[in-house]
Amino acid sequence: MHSFICDGSMEGVLTAVFEYFERHGKNSPDAAVLHTPSSWVPDAFSAPVHVHSDAVKAARVWKGLGQRLDRAWLRRVFCCYLSEQPEALMQLFSFCNYVFLGGAPDNYGNAHVQAVASVARSVEREKHRMEAFIRFEELEDGLFYAAADPDFNVLPLIAKHFRDRFADQQWLIYDRRRQYGLHFKAGQLEEITLETAPLRQTPAALLDEKEALYAQLWKDYFKSTNIPSRKNMKLHIQHVPKRYWKYLTEKLPS
Repeated sequence: MHSFICDGSMEGVLTAVFEYFERHGKNSPDAAVLHTPSSWVPDAFSAPVHVHSDAVKAARVWKGLGQRLDRAWLRRVFCCYLSEQPEALMQLFSFCNYVFLGGAPDNYGNAHVQAVASVARSVEREKHRMEAFIRFEELEDGLFYAAADPDFNVLPLIAKHFRDRFADQQWLIYDRRRQYGLHFKAGQLEEITLETAPLRQTPAALLDEKEALYAQLWKDYFKSTNIPSRKNMKLHIQHVPKRYWKYLTEKLPS
């Protein structure tokens, strides 16, 4: 078994695929395994290959995947990478090797196909929930701000949804866990980082003076429309899991 260690970036994973075929040719897709530095456990019986990310090699591999996979599968590959899970990156590496060795991507009897598809579904589910549950607050300078803490790195997937929906606004969605955000202004979307990660709730001093009033009005409306006798908390949690309540204005304390 050959071990490859990459930095965990998409470019690194694709470079590892290139290096695998360059070194070992047409072996089984299971003849090698991919690790990141954090997941690698030294083995006294084999020396790992340390992969240095190479944009040219990665581009060649991505082009090759594009010739073998349809758009839906290319998206699954990208979603699997965005999961950031070491095991998912291992499966993604093996899946790419499998495809380049002539394996059919729709062969769900293959463990690597199953794994990539399953992880991609989880990432897509998180993407849809972030689109549904993210709430903006208007700051005093007119910027609409939302903090998020998604399980997976879904900001690249939700960008289009918010860009299309709020095309006439200036907004910022910030991922506290990964400490980067998407800033949209005047039709331009850019990735930004902040030296100090924002708090879960925006400091009151930065909020527009009307924002607190609107938030309270919404809570009052939500409370007034609630019918205790028809409450079904089990069903409610099924559709709105508790870990997403922190994004909902009506769930925050007054």
